[in-house]
Amino acid sequence: MSKSSALNRRSLMKGAAVSAALLAPKSVGAQEVQAQQVTSSISSVRSTAVSMENFAPDRLERMRQVMAGHVERGDVPGLVWAVSRNGETHVDAAGTLAFNGAAPMRRDSIFRIASLTKPITATTAMILVEESRLRLDDPVDQWLPELANRKVLKAIDGPLTETVPARRPITLRDLLTLRFGLGAIMVYPMRYPVQHAMEEAGIAPSADIFGGSPDDYMKRIGSLPLIHQPGEGWLYHTGLDVAGVLISRASGQPLSVFMQERIFGPLGMKDTGFSVPADKVDRLATAYSRDFESGKFNVHDEAKGGLFARPAAFESGGGGLVSTADDYLAFQHMMLGKGKLGSERILSRASVELMTTDHLTPDQKAGAEMFFNDNTSWGLGMAVAIRRDDLWLTPGRFGWDGGYGTSAYADPTEGLAGVLLTQRMMDSPHAPKHYIDFWTSAYQALEG
Repeated sequence: MSKSSALNRRSLMKGAAVSAALLAPKSVGAQEVQAQQVTSSISSVRSTAVSMENFAPDRLERMRQVMAGHVERGDVPGLVWAVSRNGETHVDAAGTLAFNGAAPMRRDSIFRIASLTKPITATTAMILVEESRLRLDDPVDQWLPELANRKVLKAIDGPLTETVPARRPITLRDLLTLRFGLGAIMVYPMRYPVQHAMEEAGIAPSADIFGGSPDDYMKRIGSLPLIHQPGEGWLYHTGLDVAGVLISRASGQPLSVFMQERIFGPLGMKDTGFSVPADKVDRLATAYSRDFESGKFNVHDEAKGGLFARPAAFESGGGGLVSTADDYLAFQHMMLGKGKLGSERILSRASVELMTTDHLTPDQKAGAEMFFNDNTSWGLGMAVAIRRDDLWLTPGRFGWDGGYGTSAYADPTEGLAGVLLTQRMMDSPHAPKHYIDFWTSAYQALEG
């Protein structure tokens, strides 16, 4: 792979293992859509409590034109993007909720945010840690007996029957750092028995959220051997889905209820949840995947009547939330505020600093170079930049990307939060051009 930003490596994960591209997920109705070139109108809203001194106005205008160009060329039907710094916030929207549709993309449009769910799930887990209801390094067996007494494959390419006992129990830290032993194996086409077993069990990371109950999910997870010993290696995604079940069992509430009471409600995230109510579904964007051969777009999930228009059977802590730009900005502002937004404290400063610290050793990252290389690593539930090799890659910057076409990071050094929301699934080892252009435009617009 050529030298590129961490954005490119993360895109491959969601574009290949979690999005529709390499795992060939089912498209709802298999409806094919031909993107049309359109003239995009930009809806722009600025809300600020200070003078405009954080962004250069002419460079913000450049950003608007660059982003609208992706709609005009038919790269995406529409998008919403937001940048916020030191109290100055700009939110813009361009295009429509669906290809060839009439409903415009708006500031309050709702998106499936996919893996942008992960930092929120990690935050939810840390609330329970701070209350001493969970501990980072205690075995999770009490709450997740399906993970007790695990067996570990002798070799990743070996039969499922050739195992050794796990050297130690799985912990919450293992789940949040994605080191518990199961997750996406980035080898395509699939050639390892454990890959096929995960696929057959319906728990392989993909764009299609597990359709059964949390108990059924854990039963299937518990039926498989681990790929590596707990704590020894990083495998994407699955640990945060398991963490969501752990949070629910330890709190005695559905994950959605606990998140609503402890995060969404206090932060005013009124449009964030695991499904979209009927009275809001007209604001949900249609999700698309792209056909490799024809280049045309297929509808992956409709708004009305789609998967997210009904209650979720499995509330995926790894990728199941929907949200809006303003809602996710509120979460980012809380994180930049060291756990506090306004009068609401969600976490302590110490917890936020722990979450946004690099938790991986070079050995643990071995085999995950497409995600990390030498410029990015992983904290608790999110990526953390460790070396600058692009405009936007400030050391200490944290956040993640989502396979449905979303990206959100916060930069403590710059005091910057940024959110990009689309619904075009990633389909390449390289970051979509609109991702690169958004983050380039955000940083080139900074003043001071």
